[in-house]
Amino acid sequence: MDATTDAIKTGTSTVGITYKGGVVVGADHRATMGHFIANKSVQKLFRISDRVALTTAGLVGHAQSLSRVLAAELKLFELKRDQPMTVKGAATLTANILSGRPHYVQLLIVGVDDSGPSVYSIDSAGGSIPDVYCATGSGSPFMYGVLEDQFQSGMSKDQALALAAKSLLASAQRDAASGNGMDLAFISQDSGFNLLSEEDVTELLSTI
Repeated sequence: MDATTDAIKTGTSTVGITYKGGVVVGADHRATMGHFIANKSVQKLFRISDRVALTTAGLVGHAQSLSRVLAAELKLFELKRDQPMTVKGAATLTANILSGRPHYVQLLIVGVDDSGPSVYSIDSAGGSIPDVYCATGSGSPFMYGVLEDQFQSGMSKDQALALAAKSLLASAQRDAASGNGMDLAFISQDSGFNLLSEEDVTELLSTI
């Protein structure tokens, strides 16, 4: 990753929401260099394992590097232990990586394990905070307005997907560094990581 690419920030809106039996995760597509929109299709949502996902806000180079390292570490853990790493374990590993060598990122680690669905917010210095839902990035203040108003404990998968889409739409309308579409996925104990297709996202947005 060259210095020019590293300078691109993903401004960003990302969200993780627990629901009954799983977790929904989403992110927008826009990357910026100051006030300039550098790219309209940046990946900010990464499948780290079958039941753990990562969202990134910050420098593109740091975010992509971390996603590769985490995916490899979780795979090695599973091969050595013959069991998947817990979501808390993945969050702790991520926090330890960031505390050892700070990256210019703000992350969400989300997933499902035997203890249920989890969302962890990881800051650039390695702080790790669990919650039932969380938003990160420059669009997060607008997203929290929607989340605080509409989140309910025990929501269904469809309700959580709709809430994630609504919060990402709110940030796209008010935050100049967010927008250009969204990625949405859900993770459940039964089916693992499931990324919605562009058609599924379009259909979901048409119902909101």
